[in-house]
Amino acid sequence: MVELDQFRLQLNEYREPMQELREALHLDEKKAEVKDLEKQMRADDFWSDPNEAQKVMKTLKEKKDVVSSYHSLELIMDDIDTMIELGNEENDASVISDIDELMGEFIVSFEDLKTQTLFSGEYDNNNAIVTLHAGAGGTESCDWTGMLYRMYSKWAERHGFKTEVLDYLDGEEAGIKSITFQVNGEHAFGYLQSERGVHRLVRISPFNAAGKRQTSFASCDVMPDIEEDLSVEIADEDIRIDTYRSSGAGGQHINKTDSAIRITHLPTGVVVQCQNERSQHKNKDKAMQILKARLYLLKEQENREKLSDIRGEVTDNGWGNQIRSYVMQPYTMVKDHRTNEEIGNVQSVMDGNLDPFMNAYLRWVQTN
Repeated sequence: MVELDQFRLQLNEYREPMQELREALHLDEKKAEVKDLEKQMRADDFWSDPNEAQKVMKTLKEKKDVVSSYHSLELIMDDIDTMIELGNEENDASVISDIDELMGEFIVSFEDLKTQTLFSGEYDNNNAIVTLHAGAGGTESCDWTGMLYRMYSKWAERHGFKTEVLDYLDGEEAGIKSITFQVNGEHAFGYLQSERGVHRLVRISPFNAAGKRQTSFASCDVMPDIEEDLSVEIADEDIRIDTYRSSGAGGQHINKTDSAIRITHLPTGVVVQCQNERSQHKNKDKAMQILKARLYLLKEQENREKLSDIRGEVTDNGWGNQIRSYVMQPYTMVKDHRTNEEIGNVQSVMDGNLDPFMNAYLRWVQTN
């Protein structure tokens, strides 16, 4: 049947790319590493250092997941091959819809796994800490910042990632003035590093009685959550620690004590905040962790001019500096100005469909 022959041709087009993917993933090396890590776990003294044991288990899971994902792709290819042969032998057209579904599943899984080969940065596998700030536009920009937070939350849900708000400041009338949240998941920073920069919204503002189109801006900063104890010395006289009352959703869950922490590093002007815990001590510990990570990245910039690879370039939160535009009127279009990736369905993007932009960015970085 013609349809089955077309499926065969389509599948054959992936045989060479599958071999290239295997090599890019260093699959044979990963299999050997899995065996070595499993051997370490069987040692009698494996749990003598719990922190090190947890790192080994995390590394083992990551490598096993890659090996398993590739083998799953091979199995899908074998299933498609078998169904094509059966369909031809028995002249059975009923298998066409099943093959079409399997082919769609294969292509999506192949592209997802291929994306992992683009993660080459030192911190790409880390969790991510994201900060959104409302820019020019007043209440409209605060509302836009709230929309972006929802968008990233939806994206995280799609990937099975968890989000945790670290700091939050309401807009005066609506929306969010600023928010810092952590995204926990495999390659969270690797994906979200693409989002660092200014995001521009064009729409008919619900806050404008005249119903005119309005342009708003919000900035996004992304850094890796570096959990290990960094060799960054911070002198007591170089920091100022302020406490303040947390702001949030209110009601019975609002924090009634001044447990939120703001730490200012005086020599560099770096400011970090944390208010997600009710304990002032825990907020201080988390804020100090973030501060150390920021200073560590700044140190790497000075030593190896590496900051552009880790965090991206710093830009002003306004006109002419946007990395991406979200246009809702007079037409609908989301366009990334670095990669020229476009999506006409704005609502799907706002509901977390960011992977096309993130994947395009990762490919763009590889060629620039």
